[in-house]
Amino acid sequence: MPWDSKDYPSSFKNLDNAVRKKAIDIANAMIDQGYDEGRAIPIATEQAKEWYDNADQKEINAVKQMSDTDLRKRDDDQQYEGRPELLDKGEHVVSHKDGWAVQAEDAKQPSNVYDKKEEAIERAEAIAQNKQTQVIIHKKDGTIQDKISYKNN
Repeated sequence: MPWDSKDYPSSFKNLDNAVRKKAIDIANAMIDQGYDEGRAIPIATEQAKEWYDNADQKEINAVKQMSDTDLRKRDDDQQYEGRPELLDKGEHVVSHKDGWAVQAEDAKQPSNVYDKKEEAIERAEAIAQNKQTQVIIHKKDGTIQDKISYKNN
């Protein structure tokens, strides 16, 4: 059963309300995607805190207004589409119309878009470390610039 604002992991207890709701939303999506709770909770916490640091007041207010129904429902058009096969795929940093995108190999859409390539690389590295996969960094023309592996052998 998905978590909501009344029933969530105890590690979310001391988070700011907006961060907690975002963490619940992310964790629910990760569980839907095939992550186990032990991996989803710390990743969701980290991502929610990062989101809060970068969100504008409008985004924060929108999350604060999320109802328990919003937290429990999964939208097929969201980045987390219940695709556990992406857990084993590397993260790509690719040129995007709005800057630089982080996108799992074979994903339908990027998980994040940044103005600066360095920011996208940092995010891709964090995701790849958590998934124990690799980062493939592309040049603006699409060719591969670098590969960084975080696979445990």
